[in-house]
Amino acid sequence: MAEKKPETPSYEQAREELVEVVRTLEAGGTTLEESLALWERGEQLATICQDWLDGARKRLDAAIEADEE
Repeated sequence: MAEKKPETPSYEQAREELVEVVRTLEAGGTTLEESLALWERGEQLATICQDWLDGARKRLDAAIEADEE
């Protein structure tokens, strides 16, 4: 049976989880291994957020260009 790929979270979901990751890291009290895992997750979430923003910018640019034609 094929492994199901996890769904990409919405921008808002990714941003909220990223905020929580940062709060947890800033609070301290985690092991090195936990901190590294949180850092890696934070990097993934930041990439997801940037991808959403890049996609939104492309859509806006396309809409502006279509309006000008």
